[in-house]
This record gives sequence, C-alpha cells and structure tokens, in this order.
Amino acid sequence: MKLRLFPQEPAGLNLLSLMARQIVLATGTLAEILGVPVVEHGRLVEDMHNHEAKSAELHFALLTHMRTSFVNVLPREDMYALSRYLNEAMEKLDAAAELVSLYKLQRLPKRATDQLEIISRQAELTVEAMRQLNNLDDLEDYWIEILRLSKRAERTHRVWTADMVADMKWAAYTRNRDIANQLVEVTRDMRRIATQVGSIIVKES
Repeated sequence: MKLRLFPQEPAGLNLLSLMARQIVLATGTLAEILGVPVVEHGRLVEDMHNHEAKSAELHFALLTHMRTSFVNVLPREDMYALSRYLNEAMEKLDAAAELVSLYKLQRLPKRATDQLEIISRQAELTVEAMRQLNNLDDLEDYWIEILRLSKRAERTHRVWTADMVADMKWAAYTRNRDIANQLVEVTRDMRRIATQVGSIIVKES
C-alpha cells in the first residue's frame, strides 16, 4: 500500500518541482556559456540571472502557500528546508556563470562539464522526486542515487583541483578554483535535498 501523508492537492510539491526544473534549465545555460566566445557571455549570464530570479519567485510563492494553507502536504519545516536548498543551489549556479563572465574565461577543463552533467542528472531526478513526496515509498531509490552522484561529484572535484594545482599558474588556478568550488557546492545542496527527503522517509515510515 502506498504511503501517503495527506490527500490534499499538492500545490507546494508542484512549486518545489518547478524550482528543481529551474536548476535543470540553469545547467543547460551554464553549459552554453562554457561553449561560446567571451563576447557572448553577457546574453547568457542574463538568462542565468532570470533563472535565479524565477527560483527566488517560486521560493517566496511556496512560503506564502505554507502560511496561507491550513494543512500542507509535508510539515512546514521540511518544505522550507527543501525550498531553501533548491534556491541556494540555483544561486550558486548563477554565481558560477557570473564568475566565468567576470574572469573572461574562454573555456574550462572537461571536469567542469563532468560536474554540470552530474548536477543536471541530480536536478532531473529531483524534479520527479518533489512531485512524489506524498508517495514516500517510491523515493528510496532517488535518495540512494543522489548520494551516489554526490560521491562522484566529490571525486571529480578532487581530481579537478589536483589537475589545476599541477597545470596552472596561480592567477588561472584561483579563477578556475572559484568556479570549481561553486559547482561542487551545488552538488552538495542537491545532496542536502536528498538527505532531507531521506529524513522525511524515516520519520514517516
């Protein structure tokens, strides 16, 4: 039998899913930024700012929804934590894009693309997971897969950092390190979301 917390309409879950979708879109925009000449960065960074603004708008819409709904699909503190982590992940992607533009980086190592692929996959899984939060027994595989991807991201970050230390002069190293740190922090936020989901599963089991 499916485990359901409450039967009411899942407007809050839809908002969380839309926030995760913004991260999927943002990873695509950042991938574009990494593949175009510096002169084209401005237009794409503006697109990234729009993704971040939409994420913030959805975050505040969820806060309003929680305040005005008599009963929510999940405890308010869980919904707030999920929304906050999603919004913070989006802010870090936005910062990474802006740093690429400010530093006028023509291209980044392949490790950057690897991290973006991980983030995109984490976000795609999270889009679906947020919609299913009222069917918690469907989400254990999501929790496990996000943790697996997070471990891969941490290894990628370590190798990327080691390569930068070995191959780059100090100025180039610091610029690339700043972006690498932003991206790995996004993967950590996605892991925090999955851990929060895991906590909900444990509490409600």
